[in-house]
Amino acid sequence: MASKRLLKRDVNYVMGDIIEAAYINQLANPKQDPKQTEEIVEEAIGAFDELIAKINKKDVENKKQHFKSIEKELETKANALVEKINKL
Repeated sequence: MASKRLLKRDVNYVMGDIIEAAYINQLANPKQDPKQTEEIVEEAIGAFDELIAKINKKDVENKKQHFKSIEKELETKANALVEKINKL
């Protein structure tokens, strides 16, 4: 089971890397509409807030299962955001 601290760190690093990749893409393609990049960044921030709130949830019966579901959700959200960045 991942500890709460490590899970928070993973969420922070993954979403931070996605935001950084979005901004790098924006700098590399200055003619592209920046609103698309901003939407991806806003979505990443929203996903970060949602996942951290789920991690901090106190009334969980099975913590191991709860944290595994959060890890899977992080992976699916991150993959979706990376696909959006790749489509830009």
